[in-house]
Amino acid sequence: MKNYLIIGGASGIGEALVKTLAESGNRVFATYNKTMPTFENENTHYQQYDVLSETNNFDQLPDELNGVAYCPGSINLMPFTRLTPQSFIDDFQLQVNGAVKVLQAVINKLRKSQGSIVLYSTVAVQTGFKFHTQVAASKGAIEGLTKALAAEYAPKVRVNAIAPSLTDTPLASKLLSDESKKEANASTHPLKRIGEAEDIARLSAFLLSDQSSWMTGQILHVDGGISTLKL
Repeated sequence: MKNYLIIGGASGIGEALVKTLAESGNRVFATYNKTMPTFENENTHYQQYDVLSETNNFDQLPDELNGVAYCPGSINLMPFTRLTPQSFIDDFQLQVNGAVKVLQAVINKLRKSQGSIVLYSTVAVQTGFKFHTQVAASKGAIEGLTKALAAEYAPKVRVNAIAPSLTDTPLASKLLSDESKKEANASTHPLKRIGEAEDIARLSAFLLSDQSSWMTGQILHVDGGISTLKL
């Protein structure tokens, strides 16, 4: 049994990852903010946690952690001229500073077990899409953070990131609110379907496990082929 910490484990990709890990017999410590967890079994331990708060702690965690995944994110799409400096700051606080705070708090626990970190980017960082300036900027910082941490903590801790395309989760509900929107979005992908949370969770579980022990500093695209194929 291994010990994993999943930040944002009550919804979307985080929830699917908690379920995948726990049902495989691992002990999973997961956080939630406003969305209450709906999946629980004897291997799961939940804690309410606001990544923007200055008073959070992880005193309940064991001395050794085998892996951490930071799942909170946002999808704020709008024309460039409507963006404000504060909106950039808010995104950066949630998606980058939040991850930094968590990792600083638990990095020594990861080093003890030679653990693994999984972060989340977006296909929009390396494939330009209109109206994605804000999300691409903060997720671009995540890709830089991934590579820098992978170099700094090798060989004790591995660090990788996943860059999905639009995935059918509550975070994307406004963009996939009816079947016509889902079909239109699916048609833009070579594999002609929308990604599911489980698609990302399966790769996340692999990256957290010893099966990926020779991988670090990688940005892996799970995107239905949209970033590399033109049909």
